[in-house]
Amino acid sequence: MYTTVRQYPSVGAGTFEQVVPRQQEIEAVLRGVPGFVSYQMLRTGDGMTSVTVCQDQAGVEETNRAVARWIMQHIPTFMPTPPQVTAGEVVMTFAAQ
Repeated sequence: MYTTVRQYPSVGAGTFEQVVPRQQEIEAVLRGVPGFVSYQMLRTGDGMTSVTVCQDQAGVEETNRAVARWIMQHIPTFMPTPPQVTAGEVVMTFAAQ
């Protein structure tokens, strides 16, 4: 599995008001990517971070492109600066029993 983390610094509260109600649209975009596993959005002290997990590297790369396209089409004022994107292979994972 592979994960990509997109950090959006300096995203204000108004951004969450624009994004959160559009969950179904974002969900449709990401579920359309082959190998998609999961997505989480976090409100952080300095903005927002999202975490996407896919079965392979191609999936996380496509989710990064798909999310960027969706943002530019639907809320182009969302990103005053481009996100910091980190991606890599998952080497350890576990969950509560």
